Amino acid sequence: MVHIVFQPADKEVLKKSFELDSGLEGEIIVVKDDFAVGPIKDIFSEEGIQYRKDWWKSILTGTDMEAKVESDEVNDAQTIKELKQILDEDIEQVVWIWAAQNKHDVSGYYWLVSQMKEYQGRVFILFLNNLPFINAKGNIFYPEWLFEIEPKEFVKAKKLARPITLSEFEIDPDEWTRLGNEEKGVRTLEGGKKLVQFDYDHYDNELIKFITGEWQKVHKLIHTFLSKSKNTTGDMYLLWRIKSMIDQGILEAQGPIKNMKDFEVKLKTPLVENG
Repeated sequence: MVHIVFQPADKEVLKKSFELDSGLEGEIIVVKDDFAVGPIKDIFSEEGIQYRKDWWKSILTGTDMEAKVESDEVNDAQTIKELKQILDEDIEQVVWIWAAQNKHDVSGYYWLVSQMKEYQGRVFILFLNNLPFINAKGNIFYPEWLFEIEPKEFVKAKKLARPITLSEFEIDPDEWTRLGNEEKGVRTLEGGKKLVQFDYDHYDNELIKFITGEWQKVHKLIHTFLSKSKNTTGDMYLLWRIKSMIDQGILEAQGPIKNMKDFEVKLKTPLVENG
């Protein structure tokens, strides 16, 4: 059995569940890219893969993360190639895709399932869609992320595993292609598996709500946004949007505009002026 998750933290929790149920044990593969942001048009072509790689490089320029793009630390295309090799060499092998109710996992699911049709009948989905679980304190909650679930709950969740249907293998890749052709930069989850898309500046107005006329460190600003805003995304994407607003003259900055701990920002002019 091969498990697919979409975040390193998910892997750690799932791995702990193997100690409780050896029947779950198997290799865990992490899809590392965040397909909820950025270009996805022609994403399975060499040109589309390179375009997305160049986009990420532009987002991370000037940060400590920039070198990771060239290092191929995130190479999901190669990961899927290796997964297919595993399935081709062992026809008894099956794949379990674990996805929680969030845009990151669902976008990753669409990207993955679009490449797995030839293995129909051997690819299973465990979609934790609005299902109650028990947390560490014994209370019922509805997890948004897999890593929020206790290892023992994964043992119960395995009952959710079902084969991805032939119909889904037809419809879902078409939906992913349609989304790619819209050439939008941000995907959010409306419910179930329904993704809706927005322009790259989708989070800007919400970010601005946490920016004042006083200087504040960008890393503190991003932390506040992530802890208080309902609709969030990755910190590096937010850092890029802050830099974009500086370029647009919406924000002022002091310090080297590189990593989020390197500089401060404030509103260039008050949103409301007296007199």
